[in-house]
Amino acid sequence: MRRLDELLNGVDVLEFFGSVDLMQVEKICFDSRQVTPSSLFVAVKGVAVDGHAFIEKAIDLGAKVIVFDERPEAFVDGVCYVQVEDSSVALGVIASNFYTNPSGRLRLVGVTGTNGKTTVATLLYRLFEELGYKSGLISTVENHIHHTVVASTHTTPDPVSLNALLAEMVEVGCDYCFMEVSSHAVAQHRIAGLTFAGGIFTNLTHDHLDYHKTFRAYLEAKKAFFDRLPKNAFALVNADDKNGMVMLQNTKAYKKSYSLKNAADFKAKIIENELSGLLLDVEGQEVWCKLAGTFNAYNLLAVYAAANLLDQDRQKVLTVLSRLSGAEGRFEYVANSKGVIGIVDYAHTPDAVQNVLSTIHAIRKGTEQVITVLGCGGDRDRTKRPVMAQVACDWSDKVILTSDNPRSEDPQQIITEMEEGISAGNRRKVLTILDRLEAIKAACHMAEAGDIVLVAGKGHEKYQDIKGIKYPFDDKKVLGEQLHITA
Repeated sequence: MRRLDELLNGVDVLEFFGSVDLMQVEKICFDSRQVTPSSLFVAVKGVAVDGHAFIEKAIDLGAKVIVFDERPEAFVDGVCYVQVEDSSVALGVIASNFYTNPSGRLRLVGVTGTNGKTTVATLLYRLFEELGYKSGLISTVENHIHHTVVASTHTTPDPVSLNALLAEMVEVGCDYCFMEVSSHAVAQHRIAGLTFAGGIFTNLTHDHLDYHKTFRAYLEAKKAFFDRLPKNAFALVNADDKNGMVMLQNTKAYKKSYSLKNAADFKAKIIENELSGLLLDVEGQEVWCKLAGTFNAYNLLAVYAAANLLDQDRQKVLTVLSRLSGAEGRFEYVANSKGVIGIVDYAHTPDAVQNVLSTIHAIRKGTEQVITVLGCGGDRDRTKRPVMAQVACDWSDKVILTSDNPRSEDPQQIITEMEEGISAGNRRKVLTILDRLEAIKAACHMAEAGDIVLVAGKGHEKYQDIKGIKYPFDDKKVLGEQLHITA
């Protein structure tokens, strides 16, 4: 139970309608279906639904406070109405107040960028747990409250769920939380009201234009996260990405950078790059890590730099990093008795597909085939489909186009759009098999000793989303079965 005046602390209120005095609130809701008596309902304009249309329903279910930015036509006696500048921003602030500002009672670090968010956040969580701190993780794969695993439904949860998670972390004594911050979350103000101790930028490439419409809008969403960091936080960016310094332009946080190529505050270079891992020189100290690929060298350096900015001992950090494995579904590989290597990766952008395939090329001996199984998700950025297909063809010996998560779209139409990007010279490499299981099976049957089969796009996911139904499907499990690998 919270007093309304406490919940509205920091909210940009334009006008009150009804009594605020001594009003008590038991629950915060933005979905009218979750309203119970004495709830506060925030009417938020969503992508598909406008919460203002459900104000009357919320009141019927017992809501005593209505927060909105578009004034309703009529008011009901006994209900307090609060008009705000932006109800989506107000929701975040109110949720934080309801849970007594949990983000301010631990050190919260956000990780944003197109690729690498999950790996960086996961490695930071595992690193700090190994260093002896109770820590939290909010990520695409799963959320952790110290040792308790909580299922993840979104890269960045809604403000109420997010603050509830953070409050549980505080309750069990977590010192840190590391969370992915998606561009959608920034644009939709899901992180409004949170207090960040730091922000990390990995990179920015082609993605989510179905939502943001333009690359500039996508960039601005990422940048807005850094613009809002407080002056006592750190802003850590990849200096080798051309947009890294853009992120720092208006931030009040103290600015730091990391790089493999350019001048930066934290530097590293790759000495060896193999399928089994990386040998890195990190600020003059050699360290072997279990993650492979140049993209993971950047991820590891970002983690090292962030740990330093969080006042951790450099030698201890490097020692622990050498023991850590990556996030599930990120460049996970298996090999069978014939020497065929299978790799599963979440790569679902052109740049991510190229990063994975270029890593494979860097570590291959030169004679083996690279066979790539690739699909594109439905109801997502359509402009990247032909580009992803062309990149896969450019870097592979054979490519099988298949279904990913078609969602509400026709899987064949998605593949047709992918095929539009394939050059005439690459068409001989391409095979289309609509069924994902059959596509992976075919790739494994094509593979001979030493060949590498990459299954890209779904990574850690344990389902295939078709027409609103999530059917069980695990790329790693299927790949292992087809390569006859026993656990």
